[in-house]
Amino acid sequence: MKRVLEFFKQLQQNNNKPWFDDHKEQYKEMLAVHNEFSQKLIAGIASFDKSVEGLQVKDCTYRIYRDLRFSHDKTPYKQHIGTYVCPHGKKSGYAGYYVHIEPNAKYFICTGLWCPEPRFVKSVREEIMLDGKNFDKAIRKAKGFSLSWEDSLKKIPAGFNADDEFADYYRLKSFLIEKEIDENYILDKNFVDNVVADLRQTYDFCSLLNKSVEYAIEMY
Repeated sequence: MKRVLEFFKQLQQNNNKPWFDDHKEQYKEMLAVHNEFSQKLIAGIASFDKSVEGLQVKDCTYRIYRDLRFSHDKTPYKQHIGTYVCPHGKKSGYAGYYVHIEPNAKYFICTGLWCPEPRFVKSVREEIMLDGKNFDKAIRKAKGFSLSWEDSLKKIPAGFNADDEFADYYRLKSFLIEKEIDENYILDKNFVDNVVADLRQTYDFCSLLNKSVEYAIEMY
């Protein structure tokens, strides 16, 4: 993964088309390394979560080119790379497992639903209302991970009881548990195995979320 880190460190200092064109071969070499990692990651996750079996690398990775149409930032290329492994692929709306590599900014692995559709948010909150203990248990089972409260509501949303034991979880708009990692973790020769072992602990959380997603798809 050293080539991946080196490429993005250079890109961060030279985020423009002339530099990118001059380093196209380096980009291709980096992408081949990351694609190989992603392929192994998919297989590793499928060993404990059968719902992602059969996915290909293209189903779980993203283009480096930024969409500039509605952005004030006109730098043409993303300064990070990631792999998102979830049932039916990255555009399905299902919860899944994500690895994020962004030198000089943030490295992390996480599991869950990021900015889900309102019907999925409602369904997860209803699941918490029915069985908050199971939701809480799934979070606590993932050792080394922490629940993200980013962009959460300040108050309990309408329709949910603020006196419920796990009412605070109703404030979540995304449902993510994260573990920050570092370059030593990424450069370890057992990187893939370590990621898979960490994410294995989050299976119950992901499964619970996808139960809610499937219910919402059927009902709404």
